[in-house]
Amino acid sequence: MAVTSEVVHCYSELATRVSLMAELAREKEWGRLPELEAQCSALVDRLKVLQPMEVLDPAQYDEMRRLIARIRLDQDEVCGLVKPEIQQLIARMSSLHQQQTLGKAYGPPH
Repeated sequence: MAVTSEVVHCYSELATRVSLMAELAREKEWGRLPELEAQCSALVDRLKVLQPMEVLDPAQYDEMRRLIARIRLDQDEVCGLVKPEIQQLIARMSSLHQQQTLGKAYGPPH
């Protein structure tokens, strides 16, 4: 039985979290995304430390590449779902700011 490296384990954890982020984004459950993003960031930081120190065998390397491909697909999906929401939020904030500026200049509507 092959021993799973810590690097492969971290990529597996990262893939699981990014997959969950994609699922939540599809369901427009935005509230949990920041927490998962922070967990992903911590895993990436851990990988930066581990990866240079660990040598993977060919099977582990293949598994790592498979996980990275899965992570990229899920990340692309999350970005595709979140970006329009952010643009919409920015547009709403801009509209509110414009209303506030007009309110200051001309007073409240009658």
